[in-house]
Amino acid sequence: MTNTPATETFFQGDTEHSIHMEQLKRVELFNGRAAMLGIVIGIVVEGLTGFGIAHQIGLGSLVDGYTACRTQLLPFRL
Repeated sequence: MTNTPATETFFQGDTEHSIHMEQLKRVELFNGRAAMLGIVIGIVVEGLTGFGIAHQIGLGSLVDGYTACRTQLLPFRL
């Protein structure tokens, strides 16, 4: 039986892999939070302006045609 020094590539690879996985978890957590925040902001702006998220980023013409990019509000009746 031989003693394996800590400088052996097996241990370095394992350590690098665990560090990489921890960084990947942090990045994915950040990306998820940023995406959720972006959707919430898009929905709030849609409620305030009447333009959908696709219209806000300039893709409204792909969704409902170039001339129909505005949402018309119907008058409120009792």
